[in-house]
Amino acid sequence: MAILTEQEAKAILQKVLSYSKADECEVNIGSSDGGNIRYARNAVSTSSGVTQSSLVVSSAYGKKLGVATINDFDDASLEKVVRRSEELAQLAPENPEYVSILGPQEYAAPSRTYIEATAAINPKFRTDAVSDSLQVSKDNNLIAAGYLENSAGYSAMMNSKGLFAYNTATNINFNLTLRTQDGKGSGYASKGYNDVSKLDVKSLTGIAAKKATGSVDAKALEPGKYTVILEPTAAIVLLETMFFNMDGRSADEGRSFMSKAGGGTRLGEKLVDERVTIYSDPWNPDLPTSAWADDGRPQEKITWVDKGVMKNLFYSRYWAQKQGVKAVPQPDAIIMEGGAQPLEDLIKSTEKGILVTRLWYIREVDPQTVLQTGLTRDGTFYIENGEIKYPVKNFRFNESPVIMLNNIEALGIPERTVSGESGMHVLIPPMKIRDFTFSSLSDAV
Repeated sequence: MAILTEQEAKAILQKVLSYSKADECEVNIGSSDGGNIRYARNAVSTSSGVTQSSLVVSSAYGKKLGVATINDFDDASLEKVVRRSEELAQLAPENPEYVSILGPQEYAAPSRTYIEATAAINPKFRTDAVSDSLQVSKDNNLIAAGYLENSAGYSAMMNSKGLFAYNTATNINFNLTLRTQDGKGSGYASKGYNDVSKLDVKSLTGIAAKKATGSVDAKALEPGKYTVILEPTAAIVLLETMFFNMDGRSADEGRSFMSKAGGGTRLGEKLVDERVTIYSDPWNPDLPTSAWADDGRPQEKITWVDKGVMKNLFYSRYWAQKQGVKAVPQPDAIIMEGGAQPLEDLIKSTEKGILVTRLWYIREVDPQTVLQTGLTRDGTFYIENGEIKYPVKNFRFNESPVIMLNNIEALGIPERTVSGESGMHVLIPPMKIRDFTFSSLSDAV
């Protein structure tokens, strides 16, 4: 299905609502069109085009809610999915936390989430990009496995109280792993953008190649506390665990690091280094996102941490109403301010330390301190007197991002990065951290 214009989407949504007999009805529609190419062992393994569309109807009778989904948009199918959602609502038990749907909302002019050049990507573009990547791999006598995916789509919602929202977006993501022929060295790279012109597949493959060839014959270091430099790809999978725990209800109920002993939250407290400022901004030109959240609430520029002080939590509409606070939606992306130094300068300023290029297999140990565990991989290096001296064996770590952000020695220039855990797009700096805890060694490459 082609991307519907705002008026075309509105017309279908109005038709769906005209069939509704429920007390309240909300309809979401969207589609995406794109493709992907996958390669492994230096050869393409799959290539495909993917088109998806769906329409979701939510019908409510009082506090009883039913939801039905369909991907056929003829009149008979549209009426059928409405009837089905109403039948399910009548069968459902009452939801004591159901909140009535929103009325009309005002949204600021949308950010530039849709880029024509990205929407125009075709199979030849993907094939040429992978060809460039494979050539770098072969030139360095390495073995490549990677994935390139692009999409263009729209989303819209309308409800029986008069709310209407619409947005279009494009996206391209690329990630790859390069291994040495003997399997002793590994390198990784990953980037994602709305604008394809910002993606340089050949350069990213070169970065991964350098890590792969440089990580052969890694030496074992004793576990312990080290000064580390976390590349953004490594830092984000820890930073996001703190951010995802900034839920107002969890804090109020004593279940998160934002809970205050004896009740209440730690809003207004300085919990991390004063150099830490984290915010979200749907209109940031380097990280544009939708102007509205999934439930129709307007997104806005919000500062979550200001110079180390916790400023905001996100709240569901139900919990915000119960607590008498503003209902703040969780944003699609986060931005962390940094410094003016490139990664290379952070390395040069380090007398002894470890460069961590990637963290993975992240698991929560303690939600109230946000303590996480996981492993380094794909290139970990020992730094001495401002130079990378040799590769080191991978570690298991045990660390809390809250503690980590209290042990900052320096922050570099922020760059756009994709989380290898959640897929979230962020704009964050490389980080130089003291006393990072490595608890044991890992034989993984």
